Amino acid sequence: MRNRVGVVFGALVAGVLVVSCTGNVGDSGGGDSKKLVLIPGVADEPFYISMQCGAEAKAEELGYELSTQAPTKFDAAQQTPVLSGVVSNKPGGILIAPTHATAMASPMKQARDAGIKIIEVDTALDDTSVALSSIASDNTKGGELAARTLAKLIGDKGPVLVINTKAGTSTTDARAQGFEAAVKAFPGITSLGVQYNNNEAAQAASIVTATLAAHPDLAGIFATNLSSAEGAATGLRNANKLGQVKLVGFDASPKQVEDLKAGTVQALIAQDPAGIGAQGVEQAAAALEGKPVTRTLRTDMVAITQSDMDANAKYFYKRKC
Repeated sequence: MRNRVGVVFGALVAGVLVVSCTGNVGDSGGGDSKKLVLIPGVADEPFYISMQCGAEAKAEELGYELSTQAPTKFDAAQQTPVLSGVVSNKPGGILIAPTHATAMASPMKQARDAGIKIIEVDTALDDTSVALSSIASDNTKGGELAARTLAKLIGDKGPVLVINTKAGTSTTDARAQGFEAAVKAFPGITSLGVQYNNNEAAQAASIVTATLAAHPDLAGIFATNLSSAEGAATGLRNANKLGQVKLVGFDASPKQVEDLKAGTVQALIAQDPAGIGAQGVEQAAAALEGKPVTRTLRTDMVAITQSDMDANAKYFYKRKC
């Protein structure tokens, strides 16, 4: 659920696809147009720490002050009061990773109606009228990449399982959907569907235990975020199936990189969170300065295996800036 390299906005470097572009700009209605606040999905998570690093560096470059406030759990009920507190201080712009595609709509609309520029980073609302810009990985393509990677690892045959976090999380739902669609191209692979772990590693471990009991021939698992991957690894370890059941995780946190090096996980689908954060600041600054804003930006991902992890070290997420 899930810290990447910086992206230069003006050039729209390779790996960033501009899906649509509009000039949604307006007057700066916040209290201090030079202050930005990043509200990630959860505190102390390497993906969001890496996003913060990218956002802070870009804010300093552009002459903005950026602070970060995060909920302690990836949960709309916890993110909402954080957002409300930020709104009361009236920053010029808010970069937010909404923790639910619909539940966060009302508090985010209130922030927008207070005159604050809203930029979505990583996740997004179903309602596209709230944010001026949304920057995220192309998670559907990430799921497709995971399917192709796992298929290769298991020799294009056998039952596979998807472990997702919380239903209604736009990014991970897209990953699961991309995976399920792509795996249909492999007739020898049977999908056992998607199960949810409520962003709890222990629950993911229990899902693996139950699945192995019902399907001892389980060939592979795609875990859509950090907690799902960590829990899946624990479940496989408890069943003495590590390495036998191939595991593809999403993101490249320090723990996941360690697991990849140790062979606990066979592949990781890495994003570019620092780039997402940097672009979020760029879009907020453009809105505040009356410049054109790009409504939707998508970044690519890379599949990393043990054999090429050194060459892809730039995609590893950070614990601190």
